Amino acid sequence: MADHDIHIIGGGLAGSEAAWQLAEAGFRVRLSEMRGGAGTTPAHQGDALAEMVCSNSFRSDDGDSNAVGLLHREMRALGSLIMRQADATKLPAGSALAVDRDLFAGGVTRALSEHPNVSVVRERIDALPSAGPVIVATGPLTAEGLAASIGAATGKDSLAFFDAIAPIVYRDTIDMDVAWMASRWDKVGPIGDGKDYINCPLDKDQYYAFVQGLVDGEKTGFKEWETDTPYFEGCMPIEVMAERGPDTLRFGPMKGVGLDNPRTGRWPWAVVQLRQDNALGTLWNMVGFQTKLKHAEQVRLFRTIPGLEKAEFARLGGLHRNSFIRSPELLDGQLRLKTAPHIRFAGQITGCEGYVESAAIGLIAARFAAAELAGRSLPPPPSETALGALLGHITGGADAASYQPMNVNFGLFPPLPDDVRKKDRKLGYTRRAGGALAEWMKLADGVAA
Repeated sequence: MADHDIHIIGGGLAGSEAAWQLAEAGFRVRLSEMRGGAGTTPAHQGDALAEMVCSNSFRSDDGDSNAVGLLHREMRALGSLIMRQADATKLPAGSALAVDRDLFAGGVTRALSEHPNVSVVRERIDALPSAGPVIVATGPLTAEGLAASIGAATGKDSLAFFDAIAPIVYRDTIDMDVAWMASRWDKVGPIGDGKDYINCPLDKDQYYAFVQGLVDGEKTGFKEWETDTPYFEGCMPIEVMAERGPDTLRFGPMKGVGLDNPRTGRWPWAVVQLRQDNALGTLWNMVGFQTKLKHAEQVRLFRTIPGLEKAEFARLGGLHRNSFIRSPELLDGQLRLKTAPHIRFAGQITGCEGYVESAAIGLIAARFAAAELAGRSLPPPPSETALGALLGHITGGADAASYQPMNVNFGLFPPLPDDVRKKDRKLGYTRRAGGALAEWMKLADGVAA
């Protein structure tokens, strides 16, 4: 501890955000990241901090009627590095916030590497430190040794789920004589022109043949210790969705509603959408196409999609095992491990799901730690805010016995009064949250002073 005030383990989105918040508060941070050092995982593509492994989207940026958009807004208000870099590297994606993932990770890495209060150390940590303060933000890809140490400290087996990665296609290999550019309902986002997605249409026969191909396709096998691991509903492999019924996909990620095909003037029976993945516009990812199909099977089957007959893939889909702890039972209201309160947990290892949720829990863990280092106490953000609702779910609002990863959503917020009309409820949640956050920020500023 001689050269730092706090040790953060894990340089993903949560760890990076936590390091930034603490460094900006004037504390010296040691940030340990195994990428570029002694060990990584097959899901990691490079050694940059805050790597976005599964997709390049932070989902909706609508802060008035969407819970994740509200979380974006709250994080921006609290000086989030992750949101600052996302805004600096965003791509056209309708009302969603999508980024060039390489520029995004590069910007986060530079910001932290150049900060005088941050020491980025490329190392793998195989055991929980016996003294602190420490924030563990190793994410869903926690190394085996550290995962075992966490299990020993908690006295509980780690829960786990599978998370699948969507393929990325080279833009110049997509047949635009078949595909067309549009956003659903031609909705225009903060950037873009309402034509932000590439759409590949399928007629009825093509769709059902494709679904059967997904069901019959050769999949990646499971290791013995993986066979009972559940999937997370928000990141379900497309072939698993197909197995639930032949029409599941056309009412899910392949729905054609709101997408007028300019060549027919009608909505297609089903559609495959691709979203821009880098600033140059050369890479596009297949939206909702997380998969565990074997690579050769992916190439064969995805080339049966109209417009993708000659597609070349910059990256094929994959599957990795994600781990998280039973947070409602193990953590206190400030994300401290009850049996070892010098350790806080942050990010997806706590059981929140999603890039922005992970970063948000990193942010609030850092705020709690900064107050504690200063000899003060910071109350949690109000449950009426997106930050507070998500934190409350993780630290006690959820049932520990059935705990599963969760995205932020209005179902986590305290109910609105009964007299608020249904059509006004989303705006009611976000307006109430704005006032609650403003009051909490005044209190937080007083604690920091």
